[in-house]
Amino acid sequence: MLRSLSVAVMLLLSVPVWAQNVLVFQSDFGTSDGAVAAMKGVAVGVSANLQIQDLTHEIPVFNIWEAALRLEQTASYWPAGTVFVSVVDPGVGTKRKSVVLKTKSGHYFVTPDNGTLTFVAESLGIAASREIDEAVNRLKNSNESYTFHGRDVYAYTGARLAAGVISFEEVGRELDPAVVSIPYQKAIVKDGIVKGNIPILDVQFGNVWTNIDRKTFQALDLKHGDLVQVTISEGDNIVFNSGIPYQGMFGAVEMGQPLLYLNSLNNVSLALNQGDFAGKFSIQSGADWAISISQKK
Repeated sequence: MLRSLSVAVMLLLSVPVWAQNVLVFQSDFGTSDGAVAAMKGVAVGVSANLQIQDLTHEIPVFNIWEAALRLEQTASYWPAGTVFVSVVDPGVGTKRKSVVLKTKSGHYFVTPDNGTLTFVAESLGIAASREIDEAVNRLKNSNESYTFHGRDVYAYTGARLAAGVISFEEVGRELDPAVVSIPYQKAIVKDGIVKGNIPILDVQFGNVWTNIDRKTFQALDLKHGDLVQVTISEGDNIVFNSGIPYQGMFGAVEMGQPLLYLNSLNNVSLALNQGDFAGKFSIQSGADWAISISQKK
């Protein structure tokens, strides 16, 4: 009996107690009005012991792709038990499901199932998914409101889960272990050509970041100074097609000249030395932006 109790206590202590009360918010609301404060007020109303943090509220309006990226960028650095509430919801009032995803890493994501979970589902793995039962998990006296689920459903459910008021099983009915995913070009190599996606730009400097990791890129067996042929397209429209040197640092090319390099995340990127590559060549980012790289003959 005592041995079983000791084991149970040790398992409980394996996750920091504070991590069980962490609630992280993300939205496209901005902070110029009271929307974010309203969600936090709902959370504090559930439990004043919650540790409430912001991921960001500056997601471009309705940009599900960037919401998915920012969750992927940050979630793994938070301890198991952390609950993320992400509200970028152009489909509010439609048939899209309101869900809580539990990943194999032990993180929870409270969000509309509209593509926001694309990347964390891939990288952290899906343990289980449940649809929020709004008959139980909805802010009291909010039933006549249909346009602010972030406050009435997601913040309320996320706070109850983070505070331990409800268990994951009490969120609602279990769903198939799958999420709505945004289609995009994954990093692959085939017939001497590496292909990938441009998920985001380094907007401060105009660098173009890709999802092509070092290992995939190394299949080309290049050395610094080699020329590569780079083609960038948005859908069927080719935006950029030119030879660029592969280098290890910006200073390896003259000022204003382009280079291909591996960024701080060990992913392939493009830049102009002390210039704006994306601006000069009108390159943007998103699910429809693709890149292919091959050794220039």
